[in-house]
Amino acid sequence: MHSDLFATENTAQPATEPGMTLQNAKSIKYAVNGECLARQGSMIAFRGNLQFEVKGQGVGKFLKRAFTGEGLPLMSVRGQGEAWFAHEAANCFVVDLDPGDSLTVNGRNVLVFDSTLSYEIKVVKGAGMAGGGLFNSVFTGHGRLGVMCEGNPIVIPVTPQAPVYVDTDAVVGWSAQLQTSLHRSQSFGSMLRGGSGEAVQLMLQGEGFVIVRPSESTPHQPSN
Repeated sequence: MHSDLFATENTAQPATEPGMTLQNAKSIKYAVNGECLARQGSMIAFRGNLQFEVKGQGVGKFLKRAFTGEGLPLMSVRGQGEAWFAHEAANCFVVDLDPGDSLTVNGRNVLVFDSTLSYEIKVVKGAGMAGGGLFNSVFTGHGRLGVMCEGNPIVIPVTPQAPVYVDTDAVVGWSAQLQTSLHRSQSFGSMLRGGSGEAVQLMLQGEGFVIVRPSESTPHQPSN
């Protein structure tokens, strides 16, 4: 049988070492030798001796997720084997975190990560409950984090001289050391006249970067 379908770049190769690698632009392969953590429902294939279990959020994390509709629904992947992860054909990226690094990521953009990383769901300072309630996941430690983004991401440097303003529905993540607050870009009178639809943004100040996607999210309707 012959086809471009069977080209080398489309064929899964045996892993040469444990851990996370890009399978292609739309998926991540993880050679599991112990445990990793992944977004619930993101596994698309696996081989080997692996077990998948829902990961408890802890009381505080569960309450934040239930209250806001956001959060990070996780599953634990344990054993020895290979697993492939993807979500709605979003673009995938692998981020290496070193000791001392700290990255804030929107829960909807987290795909898979090493169990050596620590994460905590935190409210975005200064944002309150605006923009749907900004509860993001802060990752620290040493390991790899698989991030996904609808479309090609835009990474914008942030400096003390040039703060960046981002749509709360388009932001993917940012350097955790940045300061956040809400910025109103319309006058009250303009809002009364209908406004532009871009009334409030998240302002990031300090030294670092912010990642945005080239679209706004579609609001999730709460399930009954």
